[in-house]
Amino acid sequence: MNEFVILTITAMVPFVFVAQGTMLSGRAGIFNVAQEGLMLLGAAVGYLVSLSVGSDLAGLVVAGFAGAVFGLILAWATTYLRLDQFVVGLALFFLSGGTASLLYRLVIGQDEPPRIKPLPEVVLGLDAMVLAAVALSVALWWWLYRTDAGMRLRSVGENPKAADALGIPVFRTRMVAGTVGAALMAVGGAYLPMVFSGVYADGIVAGRGWLAIALAFFGGWRPQFILIGSAFFAAMDVLAQKAQVTGLGIPHQFVSMLPYLATLLVMVFAFRWALVPGFLGRNYDRESRITS
Repeated sequence: MNEFVILTITAMVPFVFVAQGTMLSGRAGIFNVAQEGLMLLGAAVGYLVSLSVGSDLAGLVVAGFAGAVFGLILAWATTYLRLDQFVVGLALFFLSGGTASLLYRLVIGQDEPPRIKPLPEVVLGLDAMVLAAVALSVALWWWLYRTDAGMRLRSVGENPKAADALGIPVFRTRMVAGTVGAALMAVGGAYLPMVFSGVYADGIVAGRGWLAIALAFFGGWRPQFILIGSAFFAAMDVLAQKAQVTGLGIPHQFVSMLPYLATLLVMVFAFRWALVPGFLGRNYDRESRITS
């Protein structure tokens, strides 16, 4: 398989997990903006656990659990305390990113970090997480649009008052969606040291978390289009890296800007047709006619 295609498909994986996690939370009305920090947390925890027990699978599982804890905090604070989602999300962004750096320095310190073994290839030079990313997207599409549970989740993100009147557990749905969504974000971060670098570094995420937020809008908050958009975002990322390596005489600052510039241009058109959940980023108060 062509090297560029393999690199693009591999680079697509973290975008898929993080953007699908953003989509899942958003479909219940929770707008998580802590992606960058949760990816750092997942990368640090995944690396350290994999290094300690010699299992990348264990690293991915524990990273997902760590992300779920932060997602639970966000969901609880915005659902039961009705705190501002953007403010809480930013606070968790800094907290999760700081926790990642602290954990790494407590375990590794200032020593040269040892490398972990990369995820093994299973088919055509691709690892199992590539297949998992595609399977996740298909499963989310089927679940959201072909099951009663998915319909209930979507109703909570569109009109929680009506969903509540129909007996749908709005608070529980938001809690579960926010928790699972954050877990997926952390798994996306854990993938980075297991495939690209073999070690953790504070700059390993390199803005992918912020791009994942744009990707959720670009994909219209629909799993199938997020999967397609992830491939596009990944291709822009790989092109920028290739341009830096080949040395085309272009300032590296401009080359590094290419993925974000392409994202901005695409988003200008994407926002015109993106179907944003009607209650995205807003808190539901059962006792009041007014929502915040």
